[in-house]
Amino acid sequence: MRRQVTSILMIAALIAIVPPLNATADSMPEPPADNLEFNLTGAGATFPFPLIDLWRVEYNNVYNNVNLNYQSIGSGGGIKQHLEKTVNFAASDKPMSEKERELATGTLHIPESIGGVVLVYNVPEVPDKGMKLTADVVAKIFLGEITKWNDSAIAAENPGLNLPDEDIVTAHRSDGSGTTFIFTDYLSVVSPTWDEQIGAGKSVPWPSGLAAAGNEGVAGIVKSTEYSIGYIELAYAFQTGMSFAFIENADKTAFIEPTLDSISAASSGVADDLPAAEDSWVGVSLVNASGPDSYPLASFTYLLVYDDLKPVTDNKEQAKAIIHLIYWMITDGQEYSSSLLYVPLADKVVELGKQGLSQVTYDGEVLWNYEASADSGTLEIPKWIRDNAKWWSEGKITDQDYIYGLQFLIKEGILKV
Repeated sequence: MRRQVTSILMIAALIAIVPPLNATADSMPEPPADNLEFNLTGAGATFPFPLIDLWRVEYNNVYNNVNLNYQSIGSGGGIKQHLEKTVNFAASDKPMSEKERELATGTLHIPESIGGVVLVYNVPEVPDKGMKLTADVVAKIFLGEITKWNDSAIAAENPGLNLPDEDIVTAHRSDGSGTTFIFTDYLSVVSPTWDEQIGAGKSVPWPSGLAAAGNEGVAGIVKSTEYSIGYIELAYAFQTGMSFAFIENADKTAFIEPTLDSISAASSGVADDLPAAEDSWVGVSLVNASGPDSYPLASFTYLLVYDDLKPVTDNKEQAKAIIHLIYWMITDGQEYSSSLLYVPLADKVVELGKQGLSQVTYDGEVLWNYEASADSGTLEIPKWIRDNAKWWSEGKITDQDYIYGLQFLIKEGILKV
């Protein structure tokens, strides 16, 4: 018993002496006032909707007086409501254009996650995932230049597949969509013909095909229409068990499966070159990133928030609740990303978001006094350390096992006493 008490005291002393590695003088916004009820509103991109909806639930589990109503209406709809100031914040997979920024002065771009767009298909003769498609083939299918599944260009990369002599039916979004922007941005990069004739945008003049609103709408078309192909967000493909293609990488050396690792590879190294939250994000893109393991259809997705929340909130307390919610999304909320096949943000990208949130005011009054440490964005308590602390507190590992773990961290210089 004495040994157990000593162990607990040792742990308590370590926790008291060693501050969190990413702590600052005022390291997080003030939590929502617990004596008030908050109903917060957001709207926009369907691309991150599965993650935002999980955040809604998990955040409410901790702060049960805060309810988030997020309308998954597409990036175009979200930006429209942001411009009209009818929501507390918006979400978009496409950075706002210069014209949109002029209409919504003071807008901050806060990256919330990184995801992938996949090409899903319904070819009964090819039930499994993994049909290989080159960039040229993808562009020609959606341009209407490749019209049969047994076209020689498709067959050349898929010698073992039973490709039928059937017409290809394409499916695309009918609403203004960040997912459409990501896909058409990719097509514009890999196909000069697409770039010249169609271009990139939230909505484009599709040469042909069936249309539906939302990722779920396009997924519905593909699931119900034989010999069809369409583009949707990765999480939707996995949730619905749909077959999806492996896409040729930018280096033209391999066909890449959309996974957390391949999407993360596409985003590696970009953090150092990203703009500040208050600056223009036009031109920021992860599509067709170089690297042998990089999946070519990856993208950031963003939260859009005004730097003065008075016009879109009822009072200062609600504004503070919004800041805390967004802060939670880009910090603690990132631990839920991988379960839904989104890539958690790198520390440096999180730091950009924190710097952006620190600029938000209510009628000119600063809502969060944030002072980044010299090492902010480069040091973070690893998840396995936090998990071990959680397991110890829940009695799932012994005091001694936890002590050994802490002693190892101190010996290796990871924790300083």
